[in-house]
Amino acid sequence: MPEGQGELARTIFKAAADSLSLDKVANLTGQDATTLQNKQQSQNGPVLKFTEKEISKMPASFKQEFRIQGCTAHIRKRPSGKTTFVYEVRYRRNGYNITAAAKTIEEAKEKFLNNLIEMEKNGGPKKENGIPNVFGEFAEYYFEKFYIRKVATSTYKNTLNRYNNHIKPIFGEKRIRAITSEMCQDLIDDLTAEEKYKTAEEVYCILNTIFRMAIKHSLLTTNPTDIVFHKKHQTEHGVALNKAEERYLLSATKGTPYHLMFAVGLYTGMRPNEYASAQIEGKFIVAINSKRKNGKVEYKRIPISPMLAPYLEGVDYLHFYGANRIRERLKLILPDHKLYDLRTTFYTRCCECGVSDVARDEFVGHSHGALGDAYMDLSDEFLLKEGQKLNY
Repeated sequence: MPEGQGELARTIFKAAADSLSLDKVANLTGQDATTLQNKQQSQNGPVLKFTEKEISKMPASFKQEFRIQGCTAHIRKRPSGKTTFVYEVRYRRNGYNITAAAKTIEEAKEKFLNNLIEMEKNGGPKKENGIPNVFGEFAEYYFEKFYIRKVATSTYKNTLNRYNNHIKPIFGEKRIRAITSEMCQDLIDDLTAEEKYKTAEEVYCILNTIFRMAIKHSLLTTNPTDIVFHKKHQTEHGVALNKAEERYLLSATKGTPYHLMFAVGLYTGMRPNEYASAQIEGKFIVAINSKRKNGKVEYKRIPISPMLAPYLEGVDYLHFYGANRIRERLKLILPDHKLYDLRTTFYTRCCECGVSDVARDEFVGHSHGALGDAYMDLSDEFLLKEGQKLNY
């Protein structure tokens, strides 16, 4: 070791010995001194050990981590001017990055402890093994890295809206490990008390999914929602319009753009979020099937039936208003119905008119099952023949 470096090392060891009893640092003789000198030559510098009293001041979560790592931090002597210097205490491991500097080791240690406590108050380290461990950051990481690849665009947007409205304001800034089952139960209970039963179930499912992903990323060992009680929401199914209501809806909108929109909705069974993609191609209405996942774009073909054909005479292009605007108009005409009921009506009429199950499912965009989707390829001729049955 060059003379200058050796002198610097001895100065640091002496200062450490003056500030801490020798049994709290390393002995400065024999192999221990050699080890410390070698460490001085490394980037991290010599090792500083904290006393039990000092360790007791540390937040509990950090104390456990610190003990696992041998309760050691690194200290370096840094120039702060031509003739002055400071001692810097540093700990960088497993998401922690804490430093403190002062003119004496005791002052540096005190600042280090204060910085550590302040870090814990602000949520602790932001990442573990490169993965965010603050709930909001991890949720966004999961949504953008994984979830978006598994679901349709509309489903992704709806889930993100529910998360931003109901979960992020409560848990967004908390560390994942700090969120308890009781906190989750309180959130579900608050939504239930407001009679938002469907929202409560959706929030529960989102929380459960995020926590399960946190377990898979080794941020948690147990899922806080495992013992959370939630009442399963009973889904309200659509109610088909009767034939008198069909006629009234179409007559009430005659002479307006809604006339064609409601006719197409009634006689194709498309989902409201599929209206915007609908186009006329020969004898079919073609639209994107919004229920296909994994980013796959799939089109469904619905024959222009005898019920729909009169409304498309002279029409080459379909244009729909936004779904919410169409919903509002339907509500004014048929207050007891919702827009999705047009789809239920189409499905019901297919059954009543004897349209085959496979053709009906093809029209509305239902899956035929893994085997059916893999091996079934229905011909246009068959679909057109089945579509002709829709005549009442």
